[in-house]
Amino acid sequence: MPAPDFRLCLVTDRAGTRGRPLARVVQECLAAGLRAVQLREKDLAPAELFQLAGELRALTWRHGARLFVNDRADVALAVGADGLHLPADGLPPEAARRLIGFERFLGVSTHSAAEAEAAGRGGADFVFFGPVYDTPSKRQHGTPQGLAALAAACQRSPVPVVAIGGVTAARVAEVQRAGAAGVAVIRALLEHDDPARATKELLAACEEAWRRGPPVSSTGAGGEGGRPSAGTRADAPRPSRPRGSAPPLPPGVGGAGGEGRPE
Repeated sequence: MPAPDFRLCLVTDRAGTRGRPLARVVQECLAAGLRAVQLREKDLAPAELFQLAGELRALTWRHGARLFVNDRADVALAVGADGLHLPADGLPPEAARRLIGFERFLGVSTHSAAEAEAAGRGGADFVFFGPVYDTPSKRQHGTPQGLAALAAACQRSPVPVVAIGGVTAARVAEVQRAGAAGVAVIRALLEHDDPARATKELLAACEEAWRRGPPVSSTGAGGEGGRPSAGTRADAPRPSRPRGSAPPLPPGVGGAGGEGRPE
């Protein structure tokens, strides 16, 4: 499985959009260049989650972006998502891989270097690590891990590490220097007055940070000079599926009428 082809991932939270429809905010971010979305709405009933996932699958498909579904392999498969993302207390990666196969990406949330290493060795394609900085959405996971802990996770993980938790455009460079292969955000985009402008600012920060070369913490376990790259550009255009072609959307899901992604 190739390394993930994104530098910036939006993790959803319907409660954090300041009253705006989630799909509309995601659409604005995608139109501004976002290339990865993780649907994480743990309070939704399965039917509601399936409907929302279908809407986001249609949007991401149209913009050539990745869609990951948090925790629910059934929903990920049903809407033809690009991958599944496991919470730290979710299924073991080996078990999840048996459900989704090897044509989809598998991500795992981690909160320590040991967890990051175990997830990578267990079959994850990438891991999220955090919270790196203080942020309301991640306070249930304890105090911020900090840059030193991020660097340790990057050193030990055999797969790319994506930094999450309080990441802003001003902080992208330092998480890159710690060894992160990308960043994930929630409030930085969803709560912004202008999500499109915030997306462009974060993508520009990513482009600048990773253009400078390998991270300081580049002696980890994952390949030459550390972990494999998360992609060649912060805004890598129209990523292709890792293997084969994506299945069409189910009829009526997300208004897509079952049609495949436009060429």
